[in-house]
Amino acid sequence: MSDYNDMPARSVSIFVVAFVVALLASFLYLVSRSYSPVSVSPQNAAAEKLPKELEWRATAAARRAALKGIREDEAKQATNYGWVDQKAGVVRLPLDRAVQLTAAELGGKK
Repeated sequence: MSDYNDMPARSVSIFVVAFVVALLASFLYLVSRSYSPVSVSPQNAAAEKLPKELEWRATAAARRAALKGIREDEAKQATNYGWVDQKAGVVRLPLDRAVQLTAAELGGKK
């Protein structure tokens, strides 16, 4: 009877390595033939080709203007009183006042 120890290990390992390399090469070949990246992304498209909700992404200037508007809105919300949900009675407080109320509430629980 033949024993597995009689089989030369070097030829089997060379065959396995060659098979793995051939498999990898065929995979890379198929990927290179079938992959085609999208050439126009919202950051590079003309504003007239984008939907209305994505126009702010068209140019760097539009992105800066949108960010400036967002930061202005956030600054107003952080410094002014307002309703979040009037029916539920949820209000928005300036950050300084919210910190004072929270500190007073937590200080009284000690």
